Amino acid sequence: MKAKVYFSKEITPEKVVEMYRALGVQLPGKVAVKVHSGEKGNQNFLRPEFWRPMVEEVHGTIVECNTAYGDASTGVATIRNPT
Repeated sequence: MKAKVYFSKEITPEKVVEMYRALGVQLPGKVAVKVHSGEKGNQNFLRPEFWRPMVEEVHGTIVECNTAYGDASTGVATIRNPT
């Protein structure tokens, strides 16, 4: 069986929900929406407003999986020379 691939050049909250609906599935019970939003200030940071429509669509709870790098107060990685 060939796999179905869903792709969009448009990255919007509405497009994420549209692609989920295209799957034609329902997620019963408790749903965790696992996201890696990136770090604030980074060009790829996804604000909570971006995920809100999808989380509401599945009646889910956000489960964050960020990794802290360097100084947590700035969100910027600090690289040190170990020698």
